[in-house]
Amino acid sequence: MLRTINVKKAAQHNLKNIDVRLPRQRLIVVTGPSGSGKSSFAFDTLFAEGQRRYIECLSAYARQYIDQMEKPEVESIEGISPSISIDQKTISLNPRSTVGTITEAYDFLRLLFARVGIPHCPQCGRRVGFQTVPQILERIREDYSGKQVKILSQVVKGRKGEYQRLFEKFRRKGFLRARVDGAFRELEDDIFLERHKTHTIEILIDEVMIVSGAEVRLEEAVSRALEFSKGELFLLGEGNNGRHFSLNLLCPVCNISLPTFEARDFSFNSPYGACLSCHGLGYEVRPDEWGRPEITETVCSSCQGSRLKIQSMAVKIGNLNIFEMSSLPADRLIEKISRINFPESRAIIGSRIRKEIEARLLNMVELGMPYLQLSRSASSLSGGEARRVRLAAQVGARLRGVLYVLDEPTIGLHQRDNKKLISLLKKIRDEGNSVVVVEHDEQTIRSADFILDLGPGAGEGGGFKVAEGTLEDIFESKDSLTSLYLKREKSISVPAERRKPTGWIKILQAEEHNLKHIDVAIPLSVITAVTGVSGSGKSTLVYDILYKRLLNDLFHGKQRVGRHQDILGTDQIDKIVAVDQKPIGRTPRSNPATYTGLFTPLRELFSKTAESRMRGYSAGRFSFNVAGGRCEVCRGTGVRRIEMHFLPDVFVTCDRCQGKRYNKETLAVCYKGKNISDFLEMTVDEAYEYVKTHPVLKHKLGTLKKVGLGYIRLGQPATTLSGGEAQRIKLAKELSRKNTGRTLYLLDEPTTGLHFDDVAKLLKVLSDLTDMQNTVIIIEHNLDVIKFCDYIIDLGPEGGEKGGYIVACGTPEMVAKEKKSYTGNFLTRVIGNKKISGCYGW
Repeated sequence: MLRTINVKKAAQHNLKNIDVRLPRQRLIVVTGPSGSGKSSFAFDTLFAEGQRRYIECLSAYARQYIDQMEKPEVESIEGISPSISIDQKTISLNPRSTVGTITEAYDFLRLLFARVGIPHCPQCGRRVGFQTVPQILERIREDYSGKQVKILSQVVKGRKGEYQRLFEKFRRKGFLRARVDGAFRELEDDIFLERHKTHTIEILIDEVMIVSGAEVRLEEAVSRALEFSKGELFLLGEGNNGRHFSLNLLCPVCNISLPTFEARDFSFNSPYGACLSCHGLGYEVRPDEWGRPEITETVCSSCQGSRLKIQSMAVKIGNLNIFEMSSLPADRLIEKISRINFPESRAIIGSRIRKEIEARLLNMVELGMPYLQLSRSASSLSGGEARRVRLAAQVGARLRGVLYVLDEPTIGLHQRDNKKLISLLKKIRDEGNSVVVVEHDEQTIRSADFILDLGPGAGEGGGFKVAEGTLEDIFESKDSLTSLYLKREKSISVPAERRKPTGWIKILQAEEHNLKHIDVAIPLSVITAVTGVSGSGKSTLVYDILYKRLLNDLFHGKQRVGRHQDILGTDQIDKIVAVDQKPIGRTPRSNPATYTGLFTPLRELFSKTAESRMRGYSAGRFSFNVAGGRCEVCRGTGVRRIEMHFLPDVFVTCDRCQGKRYNKETLAVCYKGKNISDFLEMTVDEAYEYVKTHPVLKHKLGTLKKVGLGYIRLGQPATTLSGGEAQRIKLAKELSRKNTGRTLYLLDEPTTGLHFDDVAKLLKVLSDLTDMQNTVIIIEHNLDVIKFCDYIIDLGPEGGEKGGYIVACGTPEMVAKEKKSYTGNFLTRVIGNKKISGCYGW
């Protein structure tokens, strides 16, 4: 077997036909400036080819149900393994997805409750015991005296199949009817069921009038029903009101029978376990103004947010039901489960399931997420949390011989927890896997077995192999920008003077989630960093309380604001802007030009040319999203999709417009010798030189240049942008708007996807913003950013229930002296004991 992964002439996106040899079963870090081709190499080349080859091993029948990836632009790749990726775009917005379902810990918890859980009566709460045949007969006689009832035996419950032999078996036994998926059918008829759908089949044993003299017939019907369905019986009374009886479980007081529980009875994604009112969502669902179902923020009144049926919620282990247990933070859940004493008869199976749950929870704790609950919705996770939750799931899978490709797993992780993450990556490596990490974190780069540095620039200026090898090999490279920062020959310096605030915003008695009734003062006209370990309450304070409250106050929003007493000083702010990590678009039609708003003035510029006026073209003529000026063969996409059925769909350049998106009449209109398609293919730097005499376009393009995005093409599909690029495009869009000097900017880890050198450019932009009397608040873990800020609010000391307090606040120099602050301890190493003007007297 090859000991290296050999890549020859990789040319995906901006890669310049590079040849790379990566050692197998090693921790490999791919680094370089933003836009240098790291994701193109790691994800669009290595991961894509590894997954494509694995899928090609499947049958043609299986492949037609899988979205297959295109073959990357590369001559050859040898020695590659099946691949798994954990990237920036894997945050699930599905309301049914939770931390527990992603890590599979909840699946094992469901199995634990099904096997060793103790059922209780959902009505009175008493522990439920077993019942006998005479008890069932007595209950039927008492409750259905003088009434006609149907006795049914449930022989199939929620399973897939056609069941032709089953119908034939009962037909031969002399039975005439069956209830199939809720509808009665004659067994003499041909009953065809869809093989791939789940079905429930109940054989009608007898119809009995519960009167004196019918005792023998009733007893025989009940006995046969219990025999066929292994102790289960379903009785259908007048008006089709059903009731379940079982030899297994019965409340002696309420006379409520409960079925034998299976793992699916504890799943909110299954009709057998999901709450009947909210269908397992936990919140009320109401139609919106267009009549479509919409999830509200009102907790379901039936299940109180648990998502499950009351029968499932009545099963307990250690006095807790499954919802209460999955609502515990991971570290407390480990303690709770470890203390459970299983009955001797179920000790072996209970211990095995517990081991699987504990392994997955321990992975979460090692990855710095001891505060997360299994019931936490995946859509509420930050980008960094979502990636680490998926990583925890992959570690729990215990695969061997796999290529893992990860995108900045340290995002959202405090410096204190980086060592745990790195040790976990090495654990995956030591189990016989190859681990490729796209990363900018210095600690991770220094811990790698092999480093691939791409660059030297971004976009067309990148895509070259600048350096490769061990850390010492990178240090020897004279062309590596990464090497200069690692050797401290280049660095982000501490500002010579800290700004002084012009006022304060004060949040009083913040208590949402884990915040402990804290009073927080935020200075205005300075850059403030909100720091702390993961789960300490940073996002809750900044977004759930401050941001939503200001949205409601300034723009008459209807946001549900996190609990607090009041916020003072908001009259000093007239606009609020939040820049988060979400993608700027999910379709190839979205691009930097459309998102930032510069495409509109660009189209207007073309509509004002002499050729356009002569032809009567308006600005709409130059849009590729509407009919008129676009190519109608490809509908303005520039490519045509050809379905290959068992192979990946092939995208070929449109033969009518040659990939230019527009028809020939539109392309005939030029500005300075370039048509609209030519402009979309230009980089920001190139387009700037053409239109710098037009104030609006000059301003918008200049802002993109300022945030370090001069290399991206105006028409580059949003789906190909990295997370860092997408966030800076959002920032550029906001910066291009009219400045009032009283704007509050909120940024959530803006260094995502940024190289050391790009961080320096970003800080220059934020500094310019603040010099215009605007206020900037950053949630950040990057020490280069934190030391640059004028003020720090450090939350903690831990995450979850142990967090939510203010550990330290003040200038970086003041926080560095706070011994209880983890952030302060790390700051001491990067700023030392420097005295800076403006540090004191606040």
